[in-house]
Amino acid sequence: MVVTSNVPAGSVRVSPGEDADALADLLARAPGDVPGFLSSRSGLPGPRANLPLADAFAATAPAELIWSLADSPDEYLAFCGAEGLGRLALAAPDRPEALTALRRAAADDRWRVREGAARAVQLVGDADPALMHTIVEDWSAARDAWLARAAVAAICEPRLLTGSDAQALALQVCDRATTLLLAGEPPEADPVRSREAHRVLRQALGYGWSVAIAASPKAGLATFHGLSASDNPDARWVVRSNLTKARLRSVLAERNLWGTLG
Repeated sequence: MVVTSNVPAGSVRVSPGEDADALADLLARAPGDVPGFLSSRSGLPGPRANLPLADAFAATAPAELIWSLADSPDEYLAFCGAEGLGRLALAAPDRPEALTALRRAAADDRWRVREGAARAVQLVGDADPALMHTIVEDWSAARDAWLARAAVAAICEPRLLTGSDAQALALQVCDRATTLLLAGEPPEADPVRSREAHRVLRQALGYGWSVAIAASPKAGLATFHGLSASDNPDARWVVRSNLTKARLRSVLAERNLWGTLG
């Protein structure tokens, strides 16, 4: 997703810093006005939500307001609330309830709320990598396409893949998620949701592998090469999609491997 500070048509554009300052002022003197302020500066309707404002909310809002927004029917407010749950999960007393709510958000019908859950786990990773690894390991092992997608989206972020443990886990998460994807759509009470879960998991793997391989080229390419030999249509799509990413193309070019995959 592209960071933006767009606001609704007819509103005055402001910088992320100004948004953050205005939010801090409201939180101090009129917290009840925060939801309306967030909505007015959301950038929605439109293709790009105001991510810096959501980040500022997640970093500073009180717990009660985060919980209130996490249950909101408004997509942007629920996105902000879901991201804020990551900060709550860092505190031991709030952790169980926050992680349970994040699992729900990861399977929300609204894609921005699902993105909020993944961003929340990334915020956990910035402050407590071991806790993030535990969350991602748990979600990727659940054999649930929604959680697998969230695990891939959360850990396949370059800033979180500077250590060997994180790099190995990213490859493991991508491998597990790919195995789940290639198993096909599981029978569910709601076939529409099943198809959507399958689609978004494939979409995440369409870029996640390139991030994981760029962080750990030798191990990543060894696994990805096996995937490239598959005749499964989803496997072929995942390979082709990752091969369009500059980070993977650079890895292949550096090793004179361009043209050996796909």
